[in-house]
Amino acid sequence: MNPKDWAQILAIIRLEIGKTLFSRRSAWVYLLAFAPVLLFMGNSIYAPRQQAHLAGIAVSHPVTTEALNAITTGLSNSVVVEKLGEPYHQRSWRHEIEGGRANERAVYKYTDGKTDFAFFFANGRLRRIERDDPETLPGNLLIFATIFRFYFLRLAVFFGCVGIFTNLFRGEMLDKSLHFYLLTPIRRELLMTGKYLAGLIAAVAIFATSTALQFAALLWQFDGPTVAGFLADSGWHHVLSYLGVTLLACAGYGSVFLATGLFFRNPIVPAAVVLLWESANLFLPAALQKLSLIFYLQSLCPVAATPDSSLPPLLILLISAAPQASPALALGCLVIFTLLVLAVSGFRARKLEINYSTD
Repeated sequence: MNPKDWAQILAIIRLEIGKTLFSRRSAWVYLLAFAPVLLFMGNSIYAPRQQAHLAGIAVSHPVTTEALNAITTGLSNSVVVEKLGEPYHQRSWRHEIEGGRANERAVYKYTDGKTDFAFFFANGRLRRIERDDPETLPGNLLIFATIFRFYFLRLAVFFGCVGIFTNLFRGEMLDKSLHFYLLTPIRRELLMTGKYLAGLIAAVAIFATSTALQFAALLWQFDGPTVAGFLADSGWHHVLSYLGVTLLACAGYGSVFLATGLFFRNPIVPAAVVLLWESANLFLPAALQKLSLIFYLQSLCPVAATPDSSLPPLLILLISAAPQASPALALGCLVIFTLLVLAVSGFRARKLEINYSTD
């Protein structure tokens, strides 16, 4: 392309970027993007306060970690109290069962100042023990990886790109304003390129900002030396990897939904088909998993998020874990796929004609 072509593309980007970032259609995109930021921020506010609360309780109800870990199921409530002392919180109730018999239930809570223990009794016998361990940085990183993979990429970025990129052409057809572009002396493929880059800049600005803020909110609750040590070790690699995956997701999904806006009068139907395919990726055989964008995006994530062990066994069996692609292969496949879709969209844009009475 010559300098004149680049000047026209930049002019389109300047015209489109404001409409994309600040249109009413983009309001729900911001909600999808920044919801996890509020989640991590709320947790970073709650966790230190909860730790301070437990430390205060441990002063008035002292009990050692060794004593708490020595408690096993089957003990009576009187033995537990004898070993640990009075709980800092106790709740009991009666539950009627068949035959008119009463089932006595109770919950005793203890803490060593860091971990919160809940002992569940039925008819005076300890049946279950639950413990709420303090927040750790590795644990929070795994939570971040899970939310990033299963919410941020599959839902937030996906639907955000649907809203941003399908409206680049289809939205202007509905607003009956696309003909102003088509009457200008600019090649259609340059128009498509300018619109795509404007949408990409807007999507990356929204979702990359959200990714960075999520990471900052996650680290907020930890002390300075812990955060500094993590960043000096592998932290910056994590941050840059997640930002890079976000950019590639916006580029890949953006090209797909730009194409749907050019080829289909109702882009919601093909978007639903793509969503179904990407969502079913977890349950597909390993060979078919490699035919989706989400497989290569997840291969570039720095932390692997495995299925939760609390899921039903049948569901865990259905979720087949295909070996991840190498970073070079994943990056190459994503870039080649995006360029191919844009090339097809460019050919479609050359033949683009509008008839507002039908579109």
